[in-house]
Amino acid sequence: MTGRVAGKAALITGAAGGLGQAMARMLVREGAKVAVTDIDHAGAQALADAINADHPGMAFAYAHDVTDEADWIRVVAAAAADMGGLSILVNNAGIGGMLVFAEQDTLENWRKVQAINQESVMLGCKHAMPHLRTSGAGSIINISSIAGLAAAPGMGAYNATKAAVWLYTKTVALECAKAGWNVRANSVHPVFIKTPILDPYVAMAGGNETTAHEKLARGIPLKRIGEPDDVAWCVLYLASDESKFVTGAEFKIDGGMTAQ
Repeated sequence: MTGRVAGKAALITGAAGGLGQAMARMLVREGAKVAVTDIDHAGAQALADAINADHPGMAFAYAHDVTDEADWIRVVAAAAADMGGLSILVNNAGIGGMLVFAEQDTLENWRKVQAINQESVMLGCKHAMPHLRTSGAGSIINISSIAGLAAAPGMGAYNATKAAVWLYTKTVALECAKAGWNVRANSVHPVFIKTPILDPYVAMAGGNETTAHEKLARGIPLKRIGEPDDVAWCVLYLASDESKFVTGAEFKIDGGMTAQ
């Protein structure tokens, strides 16, 4: 198969959701095999089955609790064995958490968001690294958010985790470069993307999705929220050898929001 990532093998966490699905489909269209993982195994399996219907043998699904280190060890080993290696890691799994001010936040919410959004990224980098190092050209793509670059009220736990992912990615990039490993690490920072993570905003708009999305788009210069493919195109670039001199960078997929 030919394509921009032909011959590569990617592991994508949180792949049953909108962003993960778009990334997986795009990488396969461009020639990569994909391991799609999610705590929702049925959702991940449905995605793999749909991909394999058009591209036989290119997708593999795994049940995966990204907060569990033993699960990471199991999934990475299985994915590398099934795909014949691992050259791309996309740490995409994440949750929004509660929309509350600091004095109403709970330790339970804080720790849950930290575990899924932040600790999972460390575990992924740790356990995928041996395979990425031996791939010859490894790429780590950590999905952060513009909420990791600019604060917003009511999003303390989410802001904190996404900021941590941003700086941790730079640390990993420098470590890989210093060690002489051909492994790059970059972060992607979307604004509001049309996925279920926006459901709390829809609920606040009385369940009216159109109203919620229009309200969110008001602060975006391009006057719309993003589509999953807007992020997937960036992931494709970072996964490909086109970005072979790009590491420790952040990519804002935000319709110009942070340019203001």
